[in-house]
Amino acid sequence: MIFTKTEIEGLYIIQLEPKNDNRGYFSRIFCKNELLKVGVRFDIVQINRSLSLKKGTIRGLHFQKFSKSEGKIIQCIKGSIFDVALDLRPDSKTYKKWIGKELSAENMTLMLIPKGCAHGFQTLEEESIVEYFVDEFYSPEYESGVRWNDPTIGINWPISEVQLSEKDIKLTGMNNL
Repeated sequence: MIFTKTEIEGLYIIQLEPKNDNRGYFSRIFCKNELLKVGVRFDIVQINRSLSLKKGTIRGLHFQKFSKSEGKIIQCIKGSIFDVALDLRPDSKTYKKWIGKELSAENMTLMLIPKGCAHGFQTLEEESIVEYFVDEFYSPEYESGVRWNDPTIGINWPISEVQLSEKDIKLTGMNNL
């Protein structure tokens, strides 16, 4: 596993290192010791999976409020996505900054998103499947989000024709958090 720091503190891009042979490959996708080496404590309490049927689907930007903030490790196991993390930590030097990265089954890249960041993604292919390793239990009373197209954030989503859930349509912008 290769961990690459980003400008957002605590946010890493993780590149898997598959071991290939005539049968295919073997790859480690989570290792507590490897995370500790880069200073990240991450205890998985849930693993979630989503299937998005249509290309252009946006899920997010979602987060849980303090004291139930979630750290996430995101991977795309079928298809491809444009994965986005938005720093919502007011004391962070990258507050309101976002990072986007293509994750796919082929590129074997994951994103580690620290607590205090919102997360969302857009599918780049039909029938994309995403897995989320989460370090806090889902708590609906702490659930919140930021509108996907908030102009104060300016995320450059790759596909202009989007599919949204009713829940995500109702999300408000940063000014209403």
